[in-house]
Amino acid sequence: MMKLKMQASQVESFGKALLSIGLERDDLVVLDPDVSDSTKTAYFAERFPERFISVGISEQDMIGIAAGLAASGKTPVACGFAMFTSGRAWEQVANSVARSNLNVKVVGTHGGLSPSADGASHQAFGDVALMRVLPNMKVVVPADAPEAEEAIRTLVEWYGPSYLRLGRGSSPVVYDYGCEFTLGKATVLREGSDATIMANGIMVSMALITADKLVVEGIDAGVVDVHTVKPLDEASVDRAATETGAIVVAEEHSVIGGLGSAVAEFLAESRPTPVVRVGIRDRFGDSSRSYEDLLRKYGLTPDDIVEAVRASMGLRDRER
Repeated sequence: MMKLKMQASQVESFGKALLSIGLERDDLVVLDPDVSDSTKTAYFAERFPERFISVGISEQDMIGIAAGLAASGKTPVACGFAMFTSGRAWEQVANSVARSNLNVKVVGTHGGLSPSADGASHQAFGDVALMRVLPNMKVVVPADAPEAEEAIRTLVEWYGPSYLRLGRGSSPVVYDYGCEFTLGKATVLREGSDATIMANGIMVSMALITADKLVVEGIDAGVVDVHTVKPLDEASVDRAATETGAIVVAEEHSVIGGLGSAVAEFLAESRPTPVVRVGIRDRFGDSSRSYEDLLRKYGLTPDDIVEAVRASMGLRDRER
C-alpha cells in the first residue's frame, strides 16, 4: 500500500521553481496576462522585474511576444490560465511558436475542474488535446507539486516548445521533492498483474487509492504515472498491455483528445487491447459546486476508476 503524503499546491511549487531557475539563468524571461498572483509568477516578478512582462489580459499578445523573445535567444515562459492560454492563444501558439519550433514554454494553470470557484467558463477540458495536436509540441501533466517543480526545470533545460498543465489549489502529494523526472518516460508507481491504471495530474493519486481498494476484491492493479502525454511513452503502454491486457486511463480532461486518446490510438495500431477511459464525457463545466463535488459529478473518483477496472477486465476476459 502506497501512503499519500500531505497536500501541496502545484502552482505554488511552479512559482518558486521559476524563481530558483531565474537565479541560475539570466536568459529566462517570464510573461503573464495579468494573473501573476494566481499563477505565482509574482515571485519571479518581484525578484526580476526587468525580466518579467505583464501583457495585460491579452494571451495572444503574450504568445507573440514570447515567440519574439525566443527568436532573439531568450528562454521565455508564458504562463496563464489553461482555458485561455491554450484556447484564446491557440493560433499564435500554432503559427508563431510550434511551426517555427521556437523555445517557448507555455504553462496553463488552473487546468481541468480545479478553477471551480471561477466558474464554468474557466474550466479547461480540452487544453491537452489542443496542444497535443501541434507538431513539435511537448505536453506534460504532472501528478503533484514536487513533480510540477521538476517538470518546469526539465522543460526549461530542453530546447523546443512545450505545454505544462497545472491544477489550481492543493492536491495530494505522491512524490518527494527532488524526485526523478524524465521527459517522455512514464513512472511505474505500482506493479500489477490483473489490470493497469494509467493516469496523470490529480488522477494519479486517485489511481493509487483505487489500487488499494481493489486489493480487497483480490484484484492486483498496477499504476503508471504518464506525466508526458506527448511524446507518449509507447514502450510503457505496450508493456502494460502485454502484462495485464486490461488498461484504464484516468485524466481530468475530456475523454476526447487527451491521454486516453493517445493510449487508445497507439494500442489500436500496435497491440489491440481493451481500454476504458475515465474522464470528462463531452460536456461543459459546472460552476455551482466545490472542486470535490465536481470531481464526483464528473466521475473522477476512486470508485469510478474501480468500476472502470472491472469493465476493462471484463472486456479482456470476454475476448479470450
